[in-house]
Amino acid sequence: MRQVEPPNKKPATAAEDDEDDDIDLFGSDEEDDKEAARLREERLRQYAEKKAKKPALVAKSSILLDVKPWDDETDMAQLEACVRSVQLDGLTWGGSKLVPVGYGIRKLQIQCVVEDDKVGTDMLEEEITKFEEHVQSVDIAAFNKI
Repeated sequence: MRQVEPPNKKPATAAEDDEDDDIDLFGSDEEDDKEAARLREERLRQYAEKKAKKPALVAKSSILLDVKPWDDETDMAQLEACVRSVQLDGLTWGGSKLVPVGYGIRKLQIQCVVEDDKVGTDMLEEEITKFEEHVQSVDIAAFNKI
């Protein structure tokens, strides 16, 4: 039986150590980092341009108003005409109907869509209640965000 001696390992020289340092196993070159940064900046710029072209989303609300007359002798067609005559920027009138309240009195239920930034519910109520000869009061029956 022969004994085999392990091969003699000689200590590495400084030049051989430098060669090992040149190999980057994870691939993080400065050139790649610069390219990735440039690409990221380009994509961010394109995203900002695309986002600037889109119109901003306008917050709207759907409101159902109850407009109550003074008595049963109030002309409801005239009442509705008065309510619809209120024209504000950001206000769109919808359908309406007459709902019986009692003792022959009917109230006007009317739908409208408002842009939240332009028309407030208080402003809308004040404009409608200016028709004092027809309108007793205005209530908000339903309020939904669109």
